[in-house]
Amino acid sequence: MIRSTIFNVVFYGFTAISCVMCLPFLFLPKKDAMWAVRLFVHSTLFFERYILALDYEVRGLQNLPKGSCIVAAKHESAYETTKLNILFNDPAIILKRELLRIPLWGQFLAKVEPIAIDRSQSKESMEQIIAGAKRVQAQGRPIIIFPQGTRISPSKKVSERPYKIGAARMALETELPLVPMALNSGMFWPRNSWLKRPGKVVFEFLPPISLASRDVAAITRDLEARLEKASDTLHKEAAEAYGISPGTSP
Repeated sequence: MIRSTIFNVVFYGFTAISCVMCLPFLFLPKKDAMWAVRLFVHSTLFFERYILALDYEVRGLQNLPKGSCIVAAKHESAYETTKLNILFNDPAIILKRELLRIPLWGQFLAKVEPIAIDRSQSKESMEQIIAGAKRVQAQGRPIIIFPQGTRISPSKKVSERPYKIGAARMALETELPLVPMALNSGMFWPRNSWLKRPGKVVFEFLPPISLASRDVAAITRDLEARLEKASDTLHKEAAEAYGISPGTSP
């Protein structure tokens, strides 16, 4: 409770101050504005390490190709959202357009050129995803997508939030490698929780999904099966190492 409270006060205070102090970067070219983004995410990592005693580990980097690719990642926590600009070089994150309307924070999101979609229009949102993917592919940047569309607690079953076909459609349209990224962040930083746990979050890149079938549904099922299995293994590893269970409060 004490560690979490100190961290939350520091984190939210630092975020508010950063949004104001870094305003001039919004008027600079993107490559210069990225300096402010990197300062923010690395500062957040510092606070996590030395206040929460929460760190991370990366596995399977040999499965991550250089240049542009599509990374289909599990999404369990706000934790991984601040790690994407550490794990990847200039990633384009697929996110809901409403986030760009958040005062100040939304302007910084727009500056790093994500792929923003209108989720209320399913047909149009798929067209936006594919058009955005082709744009980012031409820039040589990695694309990050959360195939379930939102944060999912480790205790939730995939049937409660099925995988969407966006990742498979993008991969087939662009011919980019589709790399699953498993994680166990929800074990330490539960969704919508004030309290966090100390420990080590694991990010694991799995071998790329085969696109040989050219079947969107089959590719999506393969992605779901492999990503869920790997993430479940990481959940069990965290449970054994730190004596915690999925879905329990810190």
